[in-house]
Amino acid sequence: MPVVGMVGGGQLARMTHQAAIALGQSLRVLSERSDDSAALVAPGVSLGSHLDLAALREFAAGCDVVTFDHEHVPGEHIRALADAGHTVLPGADALLFAQNKRAMRERLTELGVPCPRWAPVERGAGVKAFARGKTVVVKAVTGGYDGRGVWMVGPDDPLPDTELIVEERVTLVRELAAVVARSPFGQVAAYPVVETVQRDGICVEVLAPAPHLSEERATAAQELAIRLATELGVVGLLAVELFETPDGLLVNELAMRPHNSGHWTIEGSRTSQFEQHLRAVLDYPLGDTALTAPVVVMANVLGGEPGGISIDERLHHLFAAEPGVKVHLYGKQVRPGRKIGHVTALGDDLEKTRARAARAARWLSEGREA
Repeated sequence: MPVVGMVGGGQLARMTHQAAIALGQSLRVLSERSDDSAALVAPGVSLGSHLDLAALREFAAGCDVVTFDHEHVPGEHIRALADAGHTVLPGADALLFAQNKRAMRERLTELGVPCPRWAPVERGAGVKAFARGKTVVVKAVTGGYDGRGVWMVGPDDPLPDTELIVEERVTLVRELAAVVARSPFGQVAAYPVVETVQRDGICVEVLAPAPHLSEERATAAQELAIRLATELGVVGLLAVELFETPDGLLVNELAMRPHNSGHWTIEGSRTSQFEQHLRAVLDYPLGDTALTAPVVVMANVLGGEPGGISIDERLHHLFAAEPGVKVHLYGKQVRPGRKIGHVTALGDDLEKTRARAARAARWLSEGREA
């Protein structure tokens, strides 16, 4: 069977490893630490940095396909692997648009894709000229994730000392995500569009399908994501984070890997995003993306304050109270606000299903009900 190697030992690699088992495959992982989430469970773990080309070369030598659980591998390293004959998916030319926000905005603008009004900035005067006295969003061009590298900046606020772009502060109805997969053959598959709920820059909840989203707008979001996967040459998963505004949809961010907005698919879809990513990079026919229940809600479990009852005891009580809720813990050290797992609830009624998921996540996080 083919061997897929995933650079990065986080929870995305951990859940991709679980999907690989069912396909009879062996997922290898390049992890920086032996106690990283995936390194705790995957049998084929190599220790090394994604910034070390020699470590990447050695790792790729034992893989049929190399892919990623994050976007932080330097593009020149990815190109060096490809030049040496290794299959690396997505490739450096595509991954650039998930690694570099300025490159992404420039390319999307060229394609006529609707985005927030934006501009590159090099100094405070540029931000002030763009803002015209209003609060704006300033983003680090590289390195940001989970709310890091994003700042709300007022007219007189200091700027971070890094390369930036500035964007208008959009009037939001809500945030949505469209996840699609694309294979080297060119086959595409789209998941139902979901609503993502953010708190302090972190996704805390995903509602599938997005409630009260018109069929027309849902189809438009899926078609946009498929178009971007094709135009940008993405192979594997592409998550398109969207702003829904009173005037329509705007593209916020891109991710070219399994994504937090797709965790619900493990129980909530016929084919999980993790299996789909493997199918795509191996050029297998893609799987069915249909929902397994009318309503699916995923809630992230965030680390709470230390102390209280053990996680084992929390699981005991949760399983007794909510036998239908599925729990995924990532094996991470607990820190306040850190994603340490997620729960998924399936049902027929949105509000009841949402309450069950929130209650379960809060209990695992804090040892108390929501």
